[in-house]
Amino acid sequence: MTSADATPVRVGVFGLLGSGNLGNDGSLEAVLGHLRAEHPDASVDALCGGPEAVTARFGIPATRLHWNRAEYRTASRASAIASKGLGKLLDVFRTAAWVRRHDVVIVPGMGVLEATLPLRPWGFPYSLLLLCASGRLLGTRVALVSVGAAEIKSRPTRALVRWSARLAAYRSYRDEQSRDAMRAMGVDTSRDEVYPDLAFFLPAPPSSAPADTPGPVCLGVMDFHGGNDDRDRAEEIYRRYLDGTITFVRALVEEGRPVRLLTGDQCDLSVVAAILDAVDSPLVTAAQPASLADLMNEMADADSVVAVRYHNLICALKTGTPVLALCYAAKSNALMDRMGLGAYCHPARELDADRLLEQFRDLEKHAVELRQTLAERNRVTEEQLTQQFSALTTTLFRANSHAHAPRKAP
Repeated sequence: MTSADATPVRVGVFGLLGSGNLGNDGSLEAVLGHLRAEHPDASVDALCGGPEAVTARFGIPATRLHWNRAEYRTASRASAIASKGLGKLLDVFRTAAWVRRHDVVIVPGMGVLEATLPLRPWGFPYSLLLLCASGRLLGTRVALVSVGAAEIKSRPTRALVRWSARLAAYRSYRDEQSRDAMRAMGVDTSRDEVYPDLAFFLPAPPSSAPADTPGPVCLGVMDFHGGNDDRDRAEEIYRRYLDGTITFVRALVEEGRPVRLLTGDQCDLSVVAAILDAVDSPLVTAAQPASLADLMNEMADADSVVAVRYHNLICALKTGTPVLALCYAAKSNALMDRMGLGAYCHPARELDADRLLEQFRDLEKHAVELRQTLAERNRVTEEQLTQQFSALTTTLFRANSHAHAPRKAP
């Protein structure tokens, strides 16, 4: 809305934003970039995990997602358990009051409809249900934009995710399998569309021309213990992943290759420390990226990338740098297929250093062709995301073209 005599549309953004996950914040950055370009008069604020970080970085007001500041700490004492219970009750009213102040609420990307990493039903799935139910009850349109989804085995989590999706006014997914998963869980997806992940909308730095001599390899690491269904073997999965990664790094160092360690979340720093401790070499260094832009800057200067986290993969693909994916969920395989690199996937749960090295050498052997493929796929991706934002404007903002006076919060 740009009409001078109209009330600006009140837009809320919602999610685990500002909590240290670079991918989540990158999705928010992409949506804010669109809003500022196409809806400069919109009033925007957030309900999120890290309000101070969101306000400091993006310059928008932000409210804490949970009343209980210890929401994600394990509660063992009776007082802590009681505080969590009280927090769940108060969050019903807090969420509804926040939603009521908005015309539109956007959940920007992220895997909000999946449980590919450890997840409890009373955590974020509960919060998402409160959001979508409040939107339906109070007449605020809630949009799940280019989100990830996967079939969930846990019945409580599955039920919460299913009802959240049903109550949303708008849904789009970042890949076909996400839409298929929601259909399989009982959601009518006949009007839902598939678009690329929102992070592809971020600007990419110019990539460096490959040098005549072998250059640096970026290695995106992850504090990986499997997913919801792997809790009984989480430590085994972690040890296999870490040991295999260390073996891979040692092999590159023996060949004289510089290795740059990258993270995607604050929790990954422990993996970086373990690798640096095990491989004592000046060829192995670590970056401290604070955004997806930082990650892309690192990857644009690399010959190749090996990465686990989904948004680390996106950063490499966006910069046109050949990447080998250590896949912990089907979404990574789908992403690599979509961008023409489906042959370069390796299972993160069953990391085999010898096989990984073999795939890596093949990746570098075909680097020139892969860079050409990525340039073509990135052009298509940008066009599709432009269509996504156009559809979002049509669905959400035009409905508010005659905005009413602000409602009073309860």
